[in-house]
Amino acid sequence: MTMTAVDEAATDGDGAAGRRPTIGAGRGLALLLVITGAAGLLAAWVITLDKEKILEAKAAGKTFTPGCSLNPIVSCGNVMESDQASVFGFSNPMLGLVAYGMVIAIAMGLLAGARYQRWFWLGLNTGCLFGVGFCSWLQYQSLYVIGSLCLWCCLAWVATIVMFCYVTVHNVRHRLLPAPEGLRRGLLEFHWAPPVLWIGIIGMMVLTRWWNFWTG
Repeated sequence: MTMTAVDEAATDGDGAAGRRPTIGAGRGLALLLVITGAAGLLAAWVITLDKEKILEAKAAGKTFTPGCSLNPIVSCGNVMESDQASVFGFSNPMLGLVAYGMVIAIAMGLLAGARYQRWFWLGLNTGCLFGVGFCSWLQYQSLYVIGSLCLWCCLAWVATIVMFCYVTVHNVRHRLLPAPEGLRRGLLEFHWAPPVLWIGIIGMMVLTRWWNFWTG
């Protein structure tokens, strides 16, 4: 299946005189952005609520255990209470509430027929790059520093990876990002491969990191 099945974008060519060309996106890509944005937003919202309950319980001298804390490894509470959970001086999910909400808004615009200029698409790609880079750092911290996994965080990781990959493919397809023609054709034909391999590698890292626990 080629990228055309996912992203049948509409372009207005050169447009009117003095007007830069704009590019839309197919229904498939727009829906994918809605779904991944909603998944990330849900994860950020649940984590925010659970973090608030943890803080309220601490203030009352009690302990709150999130429902996704299933065992010593899959322990959302350990992740939420870590220093890495507030890298910028506030809870990380607050950033997700804004970012994923923006993605949903952009995707709804695409579903309604909106077309954006090159700088807008590159800006979206840059935002997704920051998001996937931040998620990669959090993945390393969770696996090798904190030593625990948060299932809601994992959902946000997967959503961000898929989002980044398909926004990048869209921009490569429309030559908004430079790429050798061979790479471009391969990426459009096998657009599913990067996110599948990426998520598969993370799954293998999780499996091997706690191999004794999973097999014991």
